[in-house]
Amino acid sequence: MTTDQIEKYIDTKARKESPVSIHFKDRQTVTGIFIQLADFSELKSKNLWRVVNSKNIAEWNKSHDHNLSRIFNGMSFTRLTEEK
Repeated sequence: MTTDQIEKYIDTKARKESPVSIHFKDRQTVTGIFIQLADFSELKSKNLWRVVNSKNIAEWNKSHDHNLSRIFNGMSFTRLTEEK
């Protein structure tokens, strides 16, 4: 997916803090939230996205520890869907 497609999907207020399922071409689906840290603009320009896995969201909300996140390449995304 392109940067514009991803940004358009996650930019709505309802999706900013709600889990999203990220479907990939070559790996299993990951569910989590997209987060914005100081490097957000730089990563976005390279179509890289920082995501906190759904298992770590509670801890993230307490500590905001960037080590709980992983960076994914948007080009490997096939689609984004609402978490059910």
